[in-house]
Amino acid sequence: MHVHRSRAQKLGAAATALFATLFVAACQPQAETPHDAFLATFKPYCGNAYAANVVTDNQPSAAWQQELVVHIRDCEKDTIRMPLHVGEDRSRTWVLTHTGQGIDFQHIHLHEDGTPDAISPYGGHTAAAGAANRQAFPVDEASKALFIANGLDVSTANTWIISFDGDTMYYELSRPGREFVVAVDLSQPIAEPPAAWGYNL
Repeated sequence: MHVHRSRAQKLGAAATALFATLFVAACQPQAETPHDAFLATFKPYCGNAYAANVVTDNQPSAAWQQELVVHIRDCEKDTIRMPLHVGEDRSRTWVLTHTGQGIDFQHIHLHEDGTPDAISPYGGHTAAAGAANRQAFPVDEASKALFIANGLDVSTANTWIISFDGDTMYYELSRPGREFVVAVDLSQPIAEPPAAWGYNL
C-alpha cells in the first residue's frame, strides 16, 4: 500500500538531512590557508632571540651598522610581536596580526619612556593569499596619511615583505628606488636582550 507523507513529515525529514549535513561539515577540519601556515612558521622560534644583519641597503645609513637582534617575544593565538633591537635602540617592535581576511603587519615605534613616536604605528595588510613562507604587506591608507602628515610622502609606495628560506627569515622594505633587507639567523638562538621600550616586563 502506498503511503503519502504529510507536508510536515517531509519538512521534518528535510530539516533532519540539513542538520546532518551541517553537523558533518562542522566536524570537518578547516583547510589551512597560506596565512595560517605562515604564522605557524614562527612557532618553533617563539620566545627566542636571534642575531640579524642588513644584507641589502641601497641607501646605507650608519644607524644600521650596529648589532641587530630580533626577539620573537610573544606568540599569541592571532598575534606575534617581535621587538627589533638596533644597538642600544630598543624602540622598534614588529607586530603581525591574523585578521580573518589575512595578516596585518604594523611597525610600533616607542620612545624610551614608552610614549609612541609621531610615526607610529605604520604598516600594511596582505592583499593576496601569499605563501606559507612569504607574505607581502602593501602600505595601508592610515599609514599613507601618517607619512604625508610627517613629510614622508616617498613612503606612501612602501611594501614590506617577510619571508623564510631555510634557517633564515628576511624582512624587506621595497618601493621605487629603495631596497632594504634584513636577514635573521634562526639557526641558533642567542641571549635574550633587555625588554623593548614600552614593555613592562
